[in-house]
Amino acid sequence: MPLVVMGVAGSGKSTVAIALAAELGGAYLDADDFHPAANVAKMAAGIPLTDDDRMPWLRVVGEAMAAETAQDRLAVVACSALRRYYRDTLRRAGGDVFFVQLDGSPELLAARINARTDHFMPPSLLASQLAALEPLEADEPGVVVSIDAPVDAIVAEASARWADAANSDIL
Repeated sequence: MPLVVMGVAGSGKSTVAIALAAELGGAYLDADDFHPAANVAKMAAGIPLTDDDRMPWLRVVGEAMAAETAQDRLAVVACSALRRYYRDTLRRAGGDVFFVQLDGSPELLAARINARTDHFMPPSLLASQLAALEPLEADEPGVVVSIDAPVDAIVAEASARWADAANSDIL
């Protein structure tokens, strides 16, 4: 069952997904690498993406997860997946997916974004991401983890909950 580490900008998606992939022996995929140039240019200019911008990108990310699964490899993906509809799109393309939602205060998220120097996402888009965020619902396989915890604690909780979900699907 692929894992998607989700959340708004600055939540630590890449850091946690890389650590989870290493812990679980999975293949790390950064959804940002699948954005077409037009999406990156829009975000870099401070323009939020529309659903029309996101849908083709999310389908490609889901297909990349499915390709890893078809090769008997665990995909661990860093992807914002902010809305239920986006997560449903990933599930349609990638099969059963376990989501790790990284949750933090707007102040902490803004501080993290402002400290970054190597990312196209400007701090001005944080408010639109927070407004778009639809937290995981009870019927979605996943866990919500506070970003106040150290990365190793986040990884331990997420991997344990993923293993529980994967084992329950087998039974």
